[in-house]
Amino acid sequence: MLLSVENLQVSYDKIKALHGVNFDIDEGEIVTIIGANGAGKSTTLRAISRMVPVDEGTRMTFQDKDLLKYAADKVVSQLGISHVPEGRRLFGNLTVLENLKLATFARKDRENIVKDIERVFAIFPRLDERKTQKAGTLSGGEQQMLAIGRAFMSGRKIMLLDEPSMGLAPLLMLNVFEALKEINKEGTTILLVEQNARMALKFAGRGYVLESGNLVLEGPSEELLENPEVKKAYLGG
Repeated sequence: MLLSVENLQVSYDKIKALHGVNFDIDEGEIVTIIGANGAGKSTTLRAISRMVPVDEGTRMTFQDKDLLKYAADKVVSQLGISHVPEGRRLFGNLTVLENLKLATFARKDRENIVKDIERVFAIFPRLDERKTQKAGTLSGGEQQMLAIGRAFMSGRKIMLLDEPSMGLAPLLMLNVFEALKEINKEGTTILLVEQNARMALKFAGRGYVLESGNLVLEGPSEELLENPEVKKAYLGG
């Protein structure tokens, strides 16, 4: 088991955002969490990344290590958990290449950094064409590619992706998901949260459905795509 989440509870002030969520992810899987806006999808990823505090009783392990003992920066540098947040959060005044290099600040395998940058440019040729361009001037699709490339550079045992299709034209969205499949084939486990449920379930092998901070359904993606409740709520009937 790569990642195990048990009884995940998160509160914002007195409002409970997650009510004891449980799920597991094996190494090499692509898993998705789908749900409506406000269901708690982003909060789940932020909790795994240690970006938000969790309530007492929560247990999370990554490769049998207690995640709760790691600060957010150590989750990346010591465990290899990378997070592509909603909104990308790039350094807009830095170039594409500078953003990629900045993501490697905690890495100790300096000899592999150049190879990994070349790999990012092979996966995303458009970034190679724009490597001296400032990130803030890129299109939305190019910024999403750069955000994924930055995560690839920082640590990639598992990649957490928050709404990677948001704001993208259909063709660019397909390009991004194809690139993620390639990254997965090279050994990176992927957990993504998505409002585009159809795309997410076609991409992932397994899925979980989150409603109002509770996991209400889980199973192979093929089964969830055929589930009447999922069809009615998330797939347009």
